[in-house]
Amino acid sequence: MARNIYITSVEGHAGKSTIALGLLDTLAHETSRVGVFRPVARSSDERDYVLEMLLGHDGVDLDYEQCVGVTYDDVHADPDAALSSIVERFKSVEALCDAVVILGSDYTDVGSPTELSYNARIAANLGAPVLLVLGGQSSETGARSGEELSQVFGLASQELEAAHAHLLGVVANRAHPELMDEIRTELSRATGDAPVWVLPEDPFLIAPTMQQLLEAVDGTQIKGDPALLQREALGVVMAGMSMENCLTRLIEGAVVVVAGDRSDVLLAMLMANRSETFPSLAGIILNGGFDLLPQIERLIDGLEASIPIIRTEFGTYDTAQRVTRTRGRMAADSRRKFDTAIALFEEHVDASELLARLQVSRSDTVTPLMFEYDLLARARQADRHIVLPEGGDDRILHAASILLRRNVARLTILGDEGEVRARAAGLGLDIAAARILSPFDPELRERFAEEYTRLRAHKGMTLEVARETVTDVSYFGTMMVHLGLADGMVSGAAHTTAHTIRPSFEIIKTKPDTSVVSSIFLMCLEDRVLAYGDCAVIPDPDAGQLADIAISSAETASQFGIDPRVAMLSYSTGESGSGADVEKVREATALVRERRSELPVAGPIQYDAAVDAAVGRSKMPDSDVAGRATVFVFPDLNTGNNTYKAVQRSAGAVAIGPVLQGLNKPINDLSRGALVQDIVNTVAITAIQAASPVEPVETPPVEPGPPPIEPGPPPAEPVESKDRP
Repeated sequence: MARNIYITSVEGHAGKSTIALGLLDTLAHETSRVGVFRPVARSSDERDYVLEMLLGHDGVDLDYEQCVGVTYDDVHADPDAALSSIVERFKSVEALCDAVVILGSDYTDVGSPTELSYNARIAANLGAPVLLVLGGQSSETGARSGEELSQVFGLASQELEAAHAHLLGVVANRAHPELMDEIRTELSRATGDAPVWVLPEDPFLIAPTMQQLLEAVDGTQIKGDPALLQREALGVVMAGMSMENCLTRLIEGAVVVVAGDRSDVLLAMLMANRSETFPSLAGIILNGGFDLLPQIERLIDGLEASIPIIRTEFGTYDTAQRVTRTRGRMAADSRRKFDTAIALFEEHVDASELLARLQVSRSDTVTPLMFEYDLLARARQADRHIVLPEGGDDRILHAASILLRRNVARLTILGDEGEVRARAAGLGLDIAAARILSPFDPELRERFAEEYTRLRAHKGMTLEVARETVTDVSYFGTMMVHLGLADGMVSGAAHTTAHTIRPSFEIIKTKPDTSVVSSIFLMCLEDRVLAYGDCAVIPDPDAGQLADIAISSAETASQFGIDPRVAMLSYSTGESGSGADVEKVREATALVRERRSELPVAGPIQYDAAVDAAVGRSKMPDSDVAGRATVFVFPDLNTGNNTYKAVQRSAGAVAIGPVLQGLNKPINDLSRGALVQDIVNTVAITAIQAASPVEPVETPPVEPGPPPIEPGPPPAEPVESKDRP
């Protein structure tokens, strides 16, 4: 039987979609089949944007049509018949899911006092406890006090009781930050045993995007970057005064409404937006329908302004009305709102208490989404400092905004502070909590140069050459990690693998008991996570290196909650085959057993015998790894790289990595085609690696051999290994 929860409110604009998204995200990390259902939708002709937003969550695999009950027209025509249809359609969704988030009506089409009563009837008939959302803001009175919300709750609870709906808990959403404690106290007195959670008002969540404002004024974008239409406008400035007076009224993230024939004010706004001494603007709306003069157009083009400039035919009054009435909304394409809502929910709602009341227990199945969530949670707990050298890449800035908003890690971003912060502001990203550091910082440059000269003295390094070398962002970031100014580094979105990890070979070096730097991919299948190594770094490892890869891969897998059972892969299993390649794997397996006697390892073994229990019993019946392997060590890069890609593409696996291993401190390489989520995951992985070093198991003394060879540069650029989504 699915665990269901019904989200409803007493009025409109309480922010139910924020709560629904946060709850959906929480459930998706605990169970593998989570669904959503909208009992009453606006219309059969117009798709419900909130439902589409929820269906866009990675944890949901349902079609829109499956998840809709009836329309408002159906409810008006025959409430009882509509209720029967709702129950029937819901049961179809429930049968497919372990948990279902049910989102009540919006109070936009009906708005009558009976709407809560009808939602309560639906909840009771669906057997779903109610999570009641109370709005902390009123359109008439502004911020509500704890006493006011208690009164609202009193009226709502009567409706719920009358319909025999069970109250699970209360969320006071959009509360004034200074009233949160008072609201929690007052509501807790009123609700009795039902828990109370309070979320603060976040202006960003209710701010409209420039695209929404463009539509509201029936406008046309005439200048600027179309991508920046997705930026939210956090305020409105009516530029109806002289140029100098308008400048004093600018605020961060504002949209400025300018009369289309006031070229002087328009140019002043553009110059202010480019200046580091004025706030960053979201956009400019020119009202009146005037065309720009050719010389003004040429001047704007010369400024290379990316800020959106919109022209509308409406006059000042109508434009102001349409702009101020436009309210932001959670939608499928609002990625920053999406992340902000989830972060707010995570921060202010006790997920463990909520899940306990729903009686939702963690599934034994580990989906990719559940694994990614665990990564972020563990990284948040680790509280590590990561340096991102590529501050000029927009993907890095987007990822940094998410990481900081969700408290995954502390960040330093390399680049010119003015340029990086201006670009982030232009993209509507909040990276205020990040440290922006120039690789030409004179004090650090000199300190790093002296240390690099010392480390590379045996190679003839001079201080003068070192001063130039350490201004390279990869070297600068690596020196930060080496000297403890950061716990780890993530780079490679705009640089080659060689450029990213060569400094770590020279500066960080390998662990004392490891001869090589290698990598694993964390392969997230539908129901489990496996580790594949090495698929990205060493082209043709010898037996000793292969043993190192196996041991490092097992240790890395353990860091990420994978119980390591190591399969040393080959084209034959056990003693059935011969040849140089098989003997290499056989020798490597023996070395692993010698150095890590407690580690379950089997080899040589074929992939099917390692992963399939029946084949494993047939080919290697006495093995505790055959058929149960979790760490797969490939004999060479060609085999490993092709296999991980085949599994990724054919089985739909999510490949996270490559995760570098064997270094004294964590440095990780990104794909140059990395998505924002790839960067977020890699930063989380790096933070976990920095916080959870695996203590080496004591091994028998080894006969002294020749002195160790300093690791050389990485192999020729493994372009194929970086080609991942």
